Amino acid sequence: MTHRLEESSDAVVLAPAGEAAAAVIWLHGLGADGHDFVPIVPELKLPASPAIRFVFPHAPVRPVTLNMGMRMRAWYDIRTLTAEGRADEEGIRESVALAGRYIAAERAAGIASNRIVLAGFSQGGAIALHAGLRHVEPLAGIIGLSTYLPLQATLAGELADANRATPILMCHGLYDPVLPVQLGALARGWLRELGYAVEWHEYPMQHQVCPPEIQDIAAWLRGRLAAG
Repeated sequence: MTHRLEESSDAVVLAPAGEAAAAVIWLHGLGADGHDFVPIVPELKLPASPAIRFVFPHAPVRPVTLNMGMRMRAWYDIRTLTAEGRADEEGIRESVALAGRYIAAERAAGIASNRIVLAGFSQGGAIALHAGLRHVEPLAGIIGLSTYLPLQATLAGELADANRATPILMCHGLYDPVLPVQLGALARGWLRELGYAVEWHEYPMQHQVCPPEIQDIAAWLRGRLAAG
């Protein structure tokens, strides 16, 4: 699939040559930006049909307490590596609303909600899960890579019926020193207990993405966004 690169102050977009029939909105991790996952798209080796638009938003720049207050792109603040320290409810809600606006933009561009995948890595994965699970229209799927679910108690009361049947892909490194695999497994277990269809993959890697994972993401996307 051939794409043209479009950049703005808000996002990097890989647009298909023709009219897009589906979209993937992909949120980066702490301290990165929208360029981070752009190189993965060619590695997915997706077919030309359906034509998919990939949107890679830039997180807002904010001080991150854990990193001595340094300003960087972050979807929310992290005070400490404890569960409480990762629970910046205000920042999470701001970024969930931002993700919702990107979904709305794809809807306004003519993409049906059930042809939109919301994906994210690490912090971006937490936002993808939060935003996708509470979105009021059905999505094609949700991807959470090397991530976890903060504010589960808050999210539990806001889950949208529209996405109860939405497929979820979660992938995690077995040797992740940043977000231990147990955190991802806890999120997977919680979601499955609530009846969500979660496909789970583990890889012998740290806090990163590996080639077998990219292959699994590609297969999952083909299944969710198959032509027709």
